[in-house]
Amino acid sequence: MEYFLAKWLHILSSTILFGAGAGSAFHLLAATLGGRPAGVAEATRNVVRADWLLTTPTAVFQPLSGLWLLHVMQLPLSTPWVAASFVLYGVAMACWLPVLWIQLRLRDLAAAAVRENGPLPAAYRRLFRWWVVLGFGGLFSFLAIFWLMVTKRVPFAS
Repeated sequence: MEYFLAKWLHILSSTILFGAGAGSAFHLLAATLGGRPAGVAEATRNVVRADWLLTTPTAVFQPLSGLWLLHVMQLPLSTPWVAASFVLYGVAMACWLPVLWIQLRLRDLAAAAVRENGPLPAAYRRLFRWWVVLGFGGLFSFLAIFWLMVTKRVPFAS
């Protein structure tokens, strides 16, 4: 029973983590491409809120539930697909942590544009490009982790 609980919680938290990230990315991308500062300000406020309410707790819980699951399964961290998953999770988090700061700046820049009744500044566009690049780094890392979780093997490993 403990195995199924650990596995279910691990899958549930990964679903929330990935879903919140994908939903936030779509919401902010669509608002930014729309170009309306008021829409962008609302989107960035919601994205920051979603990160604190959904993404952050599951980002913390995900490796903990993974370690719990490994303990229950009696699988060592040195298992190749497990080790690769943890490395990729580190890459995803290394991409996501700067994104948190960028989103706060994007939110503030969009709010200032609304207050000043002006366009989004060039600084917004520069930071948004970094947000996209780092977002793709996180996305590809998570997709690779999902692949490892399902197949339980590292491609190209001997």
